[in-house]
Amino acid sequence: MISYILRRTFAAVILLLVVSAVTFAIFFLLPRLAGQTADQLAQQYIGKSPSKADIAAVKHNLGLDQPVYIQYWHFIKGIVAGATYDLGPTTVHCSAPCFGYSFKTHQAVWPELTSRLPITLSLAIGAAVLWLVSGVVAGVISALRPRSFLDRTFMGVALAGVSLPMFFTGNLAILLFRYKLPIFGEDYVPFTTNPSQWANTLFPAWCSLALLYSAIYARLTRSGMLETMNEDFIRTARAKGLREKRVVFRHGLRAALTPIITVFGMDIGLLLGGAVITESVFSLPGIGQYAVQGITDNDLPKILGVTMLAAFFVVIANLLVDVVYAAADPRVRLS
Repeated sequence: MISYILRRTFAAVILLLVVSAVTFAIFFLLPRLAGQTADQLAQQYIGKSPSKADIAAVKHNLGLDQPVYIQYWHFIKGIVAGATYDLGPTTVHCSAPCFGYSFKTHQAVWPELTSRLPITLSLAIGAAVLWLVSGVVAGVISALRPRSFLDRTFMGVALAGVSLPMFFTGNLAILLFRYKLPIFGEDYVPFTTNPSQWANTLFPAWCSLALLYSAIYARLTRSGMLETMNEDFIRTARAKGLREKRVVFRHGLRAALTPIITVFGMDIGLLLGGAVITESVFSLPGIGQYAVQGITDNDLPKILGVTMLAAFFVVIANLLVDVVYAAADPRVRLS
């Protein structure tokens, strides 16, 4: 088991390096291949009509006058051991993990990410509880009563949840919960300040996000349960005289949850990297909104920081799923 975890951890580190290299190349190498010079890249972060001296200074401060592989080495070195940046009149040291400084605001990226992470974490965990419970329950009921009224109702809602975009359901939730029924707050309140107000302000966003994801889990659970309940071991369990409730939840649902664990790990990892549309619709100052600001301002360190953080969460989520699989099924350790 330990050797399996070590192999998966090593593979996860290699995957993060590959993601960092590809992401860095997209933002720093592709513009060069497209014909954009270092002076043109530096000019994007200066005001109108800059002098040659200003362009040269910005190019040197941002490291754009160095080869791309040297810039990438400095980026990786900063994440592991920290880095020192020349911001003009002052020189500052960025402690590890250092994702660089914003080209626009000259603020360190990592403290900005860590300050916004609790908001994104609150949104992801609250919505995950709602969609996991509602999706699995709806899928089990639909599978036990196929082609019934409940089955058609749940699958109809699931189809609507998958089809409707977040900017529609999010604005609809704001209209219902904040204007028609003004019982939920608008401004985010940290959990440590007031837990009830924290849940009150996030509930509309939880519902909107859960509607999208619970539809997927309901369909997965239904298809998995329909297949599992026809297996031989289910008939054997019933022949032994086990209660139907025990057969359904202890044997049927347990076997049908395998693909759900995989999808759940991926979804949580992706959401922890920032729910871009949801945070923008509900004006939540999380990592997703930070990514939107970086894209709007063409601020490459911000985008790189968010991308690396999102990749880290996805890789860690997949690693945890692999460990859970290995604990549940020893055959997985041999793969």
